[in-house]
Amino acid sequence: MITLNGLHLPFIIQQILMSATIDAERFSQYFGGCPIIRVPGFTYPVKTFYLEDVLSILKSTGNNNLDSTLLSLPVEDPRLIEDYGVALDEAINLAWSNDEFDPLLDFVSSEGTPQVFNYQHSSTGLTPLMVFAGKGRVADVCMMLSFGADCHLKANDDTTALDLAERENHREAAEMIKQHMENLLSNSVEEQQLLDKYLATNNPEIIDVALVEQLLRKICNDSKDGAILVFLPGWDDINRTREKLLSASFFKDSSKFVVISLHSMVPSVEQKKVFKRPPPGCRKIVLSTNISETAITIDDVVYVIDSGRMKEKSYDPYNNVSTLQSSWISKASAKQREGRAGRCRAGVCYHLYSKLRAASLPDFQVPEIKRMPIEELCLQVKLLDPNCKIEDFLRKTLDPPVFETIRNAVIVLQDIGALSMDEKLTELGKKLGSLPVHPLTSKMLFFAILLNCLDPALTLACASDYRDPFTLPMLPHEKKRATAAKAELASLYGGHSDQLAVIAAFECWKSAKEKGQEAQFCSQYFVSSGTMHMLAGMRKQLQTELIRNGFIPEDVSSCSLNARDPGIIHAVLVAGLYPMVGRLLPPHKSGKRSVVETASGAKVRLHPHSNNFKLSFKKSDGRPLIIYDEITRGDGGMHIRNCTVIGPLPLLLLATEIVVAPGKGNDDDDEDCDDDSDGDDIDEDDSEGDGKEANNKLNGQQGEKIMSSPDNTVTVVVDRWLSFESTALDVAQIYCLRERLTAAIFFKATHAREVLPPMLGASVYAIACILSYDGLSGISLSLESVDSLTSMVNATEIDNSASGRRRMGQNPNSFLKTLMTHGTRHKSPSKHHKNKGAENWNSPPSYNACPPYMPPSLTSNQRPSSQRPSFSGYGSSMSGPYGPRGDSFKRQRGNGSGK
Repeated sequence: MITLNGLHLPFIIQQILMSATIDAERFSQYFGGCPIIRVPGFTYPVKTFYLEDVLSILKSTGNNNLDSTLLSLPVEDPRLIEDYGVALDEAINLAWSNDEFDPLLDFVSSEGTPQVFNYQHSSTGLTPLMVFAGKGRVADVCMMLSFGADCHLKANDDTTALDLAERENHREAAEMIKQHMENLLSNSVEEQQLLDKYLATNNPEIIDVALVEQLLRKICNDSKDGAILVFLPGWDDINRTREKLLSASFFKDSSKFVVISLHSMVPSVEQKKVFKRPPPGCRKIVLSTNISETAITIDDVVYVIDSGRMKEKSYDPYNNVSTLQSSWISKASAKQREGRAGRCRAGVCYHLYSKLRAASLPDFQVPEIKRMPIEELCLQVKLLDPNCKIEDFLRKTLDPPVFETIRNAVIVLQDIGALSMDEKLTELGKKLGSLPVHPLTSKMLFFAILLNCLDPALTLACASDYRDPFTLPMLPHEKKRATAAKAELASLYGGHSDQLAVIAAFECWKSAKEKGQEAQFCSQYFVSSGTMHMLAGMRKQLQTELIRNGFIPEDVSSCSLNARDPGIIHAVLVAGLYPMVGRLLPPHKSGKRSVVETASGAKVRLHPHSNNFKLSFKKSDGRPLIIYDEITRGDGGMHIRNCTVIGPLPLLLLATEIVVAPGKGNDDDDEDCDDDSDGDDIDEDDSEGDGKEANNKLNGQQGEKIMSSPDNTVTVVVDRWLSFESTALDVAQIYCLRERLTAAIFFKATHAREVLPPMLGASVYAIACILSYDGLSGISLSLESVDSLTSMVNATEIDNSASGRRRMGQNPNSFLKTLMTHGTRHKSPSKHHKNKGAENWNSPPSYNACPPYMPPSLTSNQRPSSQRPSFSGYGSSMSGPYGPRGDSFKRQRGNGSGK
């Protein structure tokens, strides 16, 4: 309540929602009948055609585009009826009752719009055409029909213009209306025949680039100027259409036609071209996704070709996979696309779908809450009302998600410790929920700060919230260059990764920017400068919030001393993407590409844009593990676009569940996978029994026996499907380190400003050493067995020649080497932190003096500081100001099957 002069006034919160196509009535009802204010638009008239009309236009030889009548029409003002409704009623009354036709004729000639031609009297429902027909004014009836007046409208007594002409015995007027109606019917029958013939040989859900090319040619032949905007679903369709146009002799002359592709991943230099007006005599053709629907306005567009399709991301809660595929647009989107043609002058819109299809389109797009994973939302619900049941709370929303979506989100939150098994909010959950990123990303940042690897984690967190910084190659010969450039960047951190290529790209861009070589780097490595600047701003804000909340010190250099250690970075990546783990199956003898087996047994292809798409290995090399961000079902089936090959050690430390079974000897050698399968059509094979069979053998008695001797060979089964060979002692130590790691993350989440207790600090240091020395074990060739964990825990006794170690900088070219060798260096916070890795990219990561609380067995006098990972012991969490995630609800528990 607000008190003003002794009076208690209610405190009212006002919020304004604005949209040209919002479902205003539904929102108003949901918010208790809040008022709706309609502000009329001021667009020029747009002539609309549908597929049957387009087929007729292409068949005919006449000019079927903008005619002189349409071009002479004034701006269509929606306020016309409100302003002139009373005057029109009076004019119709005078003509019908007193035979005074001049006022009505003046309205028709001076305010010549469809709203006037088809205006119906507020009391009788009479239209101007009905009045002229009922009075036998043949010339005026002919004029109204030529203007496009609707002869099927009915007055309040259900009479039409034809009925009035016949009732009043005006035969000539009646015959004229009949003939007009028969012509319309004849045209519609012919159009329907053309449509049926076309649909019999063409799939309406696949873009017909030949039809688009024919229509573009027709528009260019029938008109002299005006840009053309073509709406297409995605980059593949844009590319196919562009190639079709450029291969046609009609469009080859660059002085007459300029074809521009518009997509969110097109370089900004190319995007800006759409706003430039071409010279006289040159026609601009823009091939665009729905980015042009509302986000931008191209002021010289006169013609719009609407394919009626768009790429939409959805979430399948039943198979627990994301989908990104072409779907039909909504009526609201169709209206927006039409409006692109009437921004600055009268225009034309060609919808490449039938009138029947147009009538069946949904009114609005499916709300995001019903087509995306909702882990963040569910956590926010518990923060708002800790005692509520999430399902009950979300049932009160405007568009409640289905139960399966809620259940999947709750399971993810329970797995990461944000919720208890009875759906209670934990202390860790409160910290994770206070961050504006996905809960898994928050946990990744906790882990990264504990291991002094914050910089790469910040880049990954911001990139997942924003978008991929790599641009699409615009020319066919650039595709191989773009692929090689991304792979070269990934090689700086060990290779075989899409996510690490993003980290390398940001670091190289930052160095290039400081050297004044930003443009050269972005051009050579297909990196978007605009995206990089946005990521830099997001990271800066995020870091500022971390400092403000006490999660990291103001001197942040101590938080990223291991930012160039590949083993630790891979572990950070696993912390952020788990449980999205799979293993590569060897390719079949026929030469098919490798596919990924997921925990559910599904077989999924790698996307051609992935750095690992052409990864080859022999069956004898084992089955490399990968960590990925999502499985996407698209028009070409299910695939993984972004993934990284990882070693088993980070997974053993971070997996939800590991169990021990008796060693299986050489049983694995007898496995044989169904090599004839590929993608969604791959059937299950015996490989999924690899870990599950071992897990089923485990019982109480066996568990006691196999762990009774430290040297016993045992099988470690991760999440009941991935198995590795090790010794009982090694596994016992892994169990111990897992518990300590969980405790350390929880401690730093709940005590951000405090230093880890000595025991937890020593454990985290040991984990850092293990990951640094052996975290990449098994990536280069096969998945090696998890062995020698005892010696790895005592990491200070392992020399640089450890078999699992991989150095960064695998053959980077001189430009990249220059950028990374002399890039920005971390400021040393004290004499204990010397970041030698910043001085020589090809040298091993720096190993600095351990923190004061380290136990005697791991103190600095056992090994030179240049051979141990840096560790400050300042563990921390994160927070950020840049708002909730937009399109990046990427992580979901488990993997979907194609069954």
